Order: sequence, then structure tokens, then C-alpha cells
Amino acid sequence: MPAAPTHCTHCRSADLTPGFLGDMGGRGFTRWIAGRLERGVLGGAKMFGRPKLAVEAFRCGDCGHLELFAVDE
Repeated sequence: MPAAPTHCTHCRSADLTPGFLGDMGGRGFTRWIAGRLERGVLGGAKMFGRPKLAVEAFRCGDCGHLELFAVDE
């Protein structure tokens, strides 16, 4: 897992709060899926057999910018 960022890449503030992106469907959190988006017959994303990583998020308290990292679960 990467080290937590020390500053916002948008405004350079050091006021970063850790969090996560919720997914109201599946497992309750967002995952990064390798490859371009492909849709199946019912319109959902094809994900079978693709690498999946958890998304770690940090929010800047000054400008609201989000720093996102795809990390091994």
C-alpha cells in the first residue's frame, strides 16, 4: 500500500483527510478495474477475470480536491 500523500497536488495544502468512495451496489466500496470499459448484453460492465484494486481516497480540506490511489486489497 502506498504511503499517504503529504500534500494536495492541486493547491499544495497539507490538510488531507483519508476516506473511501462508496458503492451503493456491490461490496460497499469502489474498485479500480484494469482495461477499457466493455459492456455486456444487459449494459453492465464486463469485469470477470480482470485485475481489481481497492481505491483509497484523500480529500483536501482547503480546495476539496480528491487524491485517488488504486491499492492491493
